[in-house]
Amino acid sequence: MLDAASPQDNLLEVNNIEVIYNHVILVLKGVSLSVPKGGITALLGGNGAGKTTTLKAVSNLLHSERGEVTKGSVIYRGQRVQDLDPAALVKRGVIQVMEGRHCFEHLTVEENLLTGAYTRSDGKAAVQRDLEMVYQYFPRLKERRKSQAGYTSGGEQQMVAMGRALMSRPETILLDEPSMGLAPQLVEQIFEIVKSVNENEGVTFLLAEQNTNVALRYAHYGYILESGRIVMDGPAAELRENPDVKEFYLGMSDDGRKSFRDVRSYRRRKRWLS
Repeated sequence: MLDAASPQDNLLEVNNIEVIYNHVILVLKGVSLSVPKGGITALLGGNGAGKTTTLKAVSNLLHSERGEVTKGSVIYRGQRVQDLDPAALVKRGVIQVMEGRHCFEHLTVEENLLTGAYTRSDGKAAVQRDLEMVYQYFPRLKERRKSQAGYTSGGEQQMVAMGRALMSRPETILLDEPSMGLAPQLVEQIFEIVKSVNENEGVTFLLAEQNTNVALRYAHYGYILESGRIVMDGPAAELRENPDVKEFYLGMSDDGRKSFRDVRSYRRRKRWLS
């Protein structure tokens, strides 16, 4: 497992960013994180914590929602990238798989996958090889390749979205809520594929996920967001064993299951008084 890398090993560095929507709504408040090359880094937290906004700050998709990074910097491969348009960032190897499994519903599964290769200039043979590679990771998509994407299941559409990202030959994938709306067995399958792609293809992942339990089993390092701030980070194995994480996010404690809302003020007050 990878631990936090030294700065020269980090592909992506987010430095103390603030994000504001509509010139007035402060969503992220001094968020900093590092994503090492070849790692799986998890961004964890409840709904509304700021996970998706953090990914969009990296992929430069904020402007379409009247959001902007007003402080701090986003550095990729040592260069400031927050002023690039999203297409330019894709050409640098960074691509986001959006929450909600966005597909072109009227296109077939295979046509959806091929749209991921539109920025490439390495020829049809290379694209075809990568299409076969995607089918190896997602054999179900090969079975459904001629089906209209809008008529496939939620799990299949998540596979299409991830496969389309792989067709761009990315260096880094920003994966937003891959488990949302999927049955537990499918969630495990998706995360196993993330692990395989990471290990076999060397693709770096920054994934935002509410399912802390499964994310920390597959990630190397994790950051926990709460109300737009990073409140905890560390190697995934350590976070899994951290009593606060167990109690707040995994629903486990010595006294049985408790909600984060019930526990956090007492636990933090106890820290402040100690």
